[in-house]
Amino acid sequence: MNFSNYLNIQPEIAEALKNKKPVVALESTIIAHGMPYPRNVETAIEVETIVRENGAIPATIALLDGKLCVGLSKTQLEYLGTAKDVWKVSLRDMPYVISKKIAGATTVAATMRVASMAGISVFVTGGIGGVHREAQHTMDISADLTEMQHTSVAVVSAGVKSILDIGLTLEYLETMGVPVVTLGQATFPSFYSRESAFQSPLQLDTAEEIASLLKSKWELGLNGSVLIANPIPLEHEVPYSIIEKYITTALMEAKKNNVSGKNVTPFILRYIANETKGESLTANIALVKSNAKLGAQIACAYN
Repeated sequence: MNFSNYLNIQPEIAEALKNKKPVVALESTIIAHGMPYPRNVETAIEVETIVRENGAIPATIALLDGKLCVGLSKTQLEYLGTAKDVWKVSLRDMPYVISKKIAGATTVAATMRVASMAGISVFVTGGIGGVHREAQHTMDISADLTEMQHTSVAVVSAGVKSILDIGLTLEYLETMGVPVVTLGQATFPSFYSRESAFQSPLQLDTAEEIASLLKSKWELGLNGSVLIANPIPLEHEVPYSIIEKYITTALMEAKKNNVSGKNVTPFILRYIANETKGESLTANIALVKSNAKLGAQIACAYN
C-alpha cells in the first residue's frame, strides 16, 4: 500500500516520530462540527497547548487539498472552525473527499486510520461513537467501533457519547476484542457525567499502568485499539439523571425533524447546549482538555 503520497506530516511531528518521541493525535470534527465559533478554535489551540505542557507533540488531523494532514497550522484551524462547507469525514468518505480535494474534518474512525498511517499510537477525543439507541431497528452503529477492532491506536475519551446506547456499545466492543479500561473508578463514565448505569470492564489508576497494558497488548500481536475512559472532572460534570432527560427530548426532536445518519450527533449536541444554556458545552470543553492531559501522559509513558 503506497499511501505516503497522500500524507502531509508537519516537520516537527515527522521529526518526533522519527526519534520515537511521544505524539498525540487529535481529531478535527470537534472543531468543524462540535462547537460554535470562536470557542471551537480556541479550544483546539488550548488542547494542543495542554498536550505540549504534558510532554508530547500534538498532531491535529484533517483532510485538506487532497492530503491527509497530520498537524495543522493556526490558519488551517481557523479555516476549519469558520468554513461552512467542511465535510464530516468517516472512513467511507475519505476516498471521495481526497479525490475531490474537499476540506474534511475527521471523525474518530478516520482520525485513527490516519494516525496509524503516520505511526502515532495514542489518540485523544471527546467521546467515541457507538451503537445508537434503537439500533435494532436502524442498524445505526458507528464506524468508530469497527475501526477500533482493526487499528492499533489507543483512544482516550470521556467514555461513549451519552446520546448512544452505552450498554450495547460495551457489548459490541467486547465482541470485537477491544479492551475497555476506566481511569481510577469502577463505573464506566458517560461523557458529560462521571457515572453511568454500567460497570467498566477494567480499571487502572495511572497513565503508566495504561501504557503498560498497551505495550503488552501490541507486543503480543493483538491488533486493535484500547478504549481508555477518562471521567470528566467532578467540578464540570452534568449529573447523569439530568443529562438523560435532555437527551431523550433531543432524540425525539431529531426524529421529528427527520435528522438521520451522521447529522444526528451534531444536532443533538447543539440541542442540549441550547437547553442547558451552555452548561453542556462547558462540560464538553473541560472533558476534552482533561483527556488531552491524560493522553499526553500515556504517550510519554508508552514511549
